[in-house]
Amino acid sequence: MPTNVTPEYKAAEAEFRKARTPEDRLHWLREMLRTIPKHKGTEHLQAELKTRAKELTEALAGPRKGGARTGPATVLHAEGAGQVALLGPPNSGKSSLHARLTGSHAEVGPFPFTTQFPQPGMMPFEDIAFQLVDLPPVSAQHFPPWLPGTLQPAAATLLIVDLGDPDCVEQIEELHGLLEPARVTLTGSWEEHTPGEDDDLFAVVLPTLLVATKTDQLSNPEEELATFRELTGYPYPAVSVSAVDGRGLDLLGPFLFEHLGVVRVYTKIPGQPPDMTRPFTVRRGQTVGEVAVLVHKEIAADLRYARLWGPGTFDGQQVGRDHALADGDVVELHT
Repeated sequence: MPTNVTPEYKAAEAEFRKARTPEDRLHWLREMLRTIPKHKGTEHLQAELKTRAKELTEALAGPRKGGARTGPATVLHAEGAGQVALLGPPNSGKSSLHARLTGSHAEVGPFPFTTQFPQPGMMPFEDIAFQLVDLPPVSAQHFPPWLPGTLQPAAATLLIVDLGDPDCVEQIEELHGLLEPARVTLTGSWEEHTPGEDDDLFAVVLPTLLVATKTDQLSNPEEELATFRELTGYPYPAVSVSAVDGRGLDLLGPFLFEHLGVVRVYTKIPGQPPDMTRPFTVRRGQTVGEVAVLVHKEIAADLRYARLWGPGTFDGQQVGRDHALADGDVVELHT
């Protein structure tokens, strides 16, 4: 952060770092532009803020009518229990896996670059769902300039590799080499990271699960996967799957649920039974007040207390807005 910035700018930057929706990020980008001191020391940051705001505005606006830019929007709202991006080289099996997991009707072809724009779909797990976003393949032949912005709302990524491809090691190394200058970092750590003031404002750091696909075509997929991990040295947890025979697919939902720290919270109206069919989802450590925001912002603003049913509490226990929630809690909000 440049020196001599105003408290208003610092507050806007802090909100930008926490923002998860494209609209919120755009709002705080504009607020940062409004409040940043206009002097030589901030010229570079001013220029980047303007560029980022322009790119996000265009992405949210969608395709232009009669203009040069066509196709679906490249910024997607995170939905469900978390947005997870599918990254991989050409013909790695991303789209087939996405279609099998989500039931989407994305085009799948035996030739590279079938996927041209982000393709969302919902992968069900128990009574929730994760949003999986199939992305164009990443290679030196094709690296969409909008990809880093598309990855901003993602909570994690599945790094897809076809171990049957003799060039798979070089392909994944090339993918990492292309992401690095775009300020996108894949990490094997799934511990939640809260960005600090010294962190790169526009960097994207994504917890990563390595997913070896097309294992139905391999005689010993686990041995192939172990060899790949030894050759590359990437620290990502890994699974072997097949979109054809379903091998390993049942591991993905439980892994994401546990490692993303998903907490399901059910709500009830006073005097009525709880609605156990559609939980709100937050992360481990989040609070009653944060669930109230998901229910309705006005309820959150007027919240006095909540009654709680769940593990670690007695039935109907009164708690405040800062009470941390556990998976399976039932919350009754009182304004």
